[in-house]
Amino acid sequence: MTVLDALQQIREEHDATLSWRSSCRMAMCGSCGMVINGVPRLACSTQVLEVSRRALRVEPLWNFDIVKDLVTDQASMFAKHASVEPYLARDDSREREQAAAEERRHAPAELTRYLQFSYCIKCGLCMAACPTVATDAAYLGPMPLTAASRYNAVSRDRGAARRNIRLQQTGGAFSCHFAGECSRVCPKGVDPARAIQWLKRGLVFPKEAFQQETGHSDRT
Repeated sequence: MTVLDALQQIREEHDATLSWRSSCRMAMCGSCGMVINGVPRLACSTQVLEVSRRALRVEPLWNFDIVKDLVTDQASMFAKHASVEPYLARDDSREREQAAAEERRHAPAELTRYLQFSYCIKCGLCMAACPTVATDAAYLGPMPLTAASRYNAVSRDRGAARRNIRLQQTGGAFSCHFAGECSRVCPKGVDPARAIQWLKRGLVFPKEAFQQETGHSDRT
């Protein structure tokens, strides 16, 4: 039995008002994130007996406002995510039209560099585990910073310069204290801590960091 199954049984047999979020039941949507015995986890992929054979304590995700029971308000996280412009940006309308009309290739080494970070499902577990998010409301947090790192690594993107302005402001990449808790709880093995450290290096040495990671020198 998973924790999600247990919650469903509790609602059916004991308390019909118990509330939480869930959808896919396959650890893909990230909506059932919660704190289970002191660790942020996905309820759908966490077996009850793997966590404890004596007692199970379930809490809403830390560092988010509580809506009801295990439901949290994650609007602030997604607003920070949007602020780093997590998408491929082009320079002008002509270039955007060209990009839409033809395939734009990049080297396999480049894909290897950012593929791991693209597995993020925006579940918020890393934000709940991060001690800096807990103490600094302005801090972007590991999920948005990982997204920024992912798009900064793509040679087809031309938004890095604008994106980096936000990343160097108060609450940006350099606010990370490198506790590493974000990577420890990530259910998809994304390793946000590594992404943020790569992002810091890229902000200080943008050309050198890009060349070392991808082998390319064509970078705007």
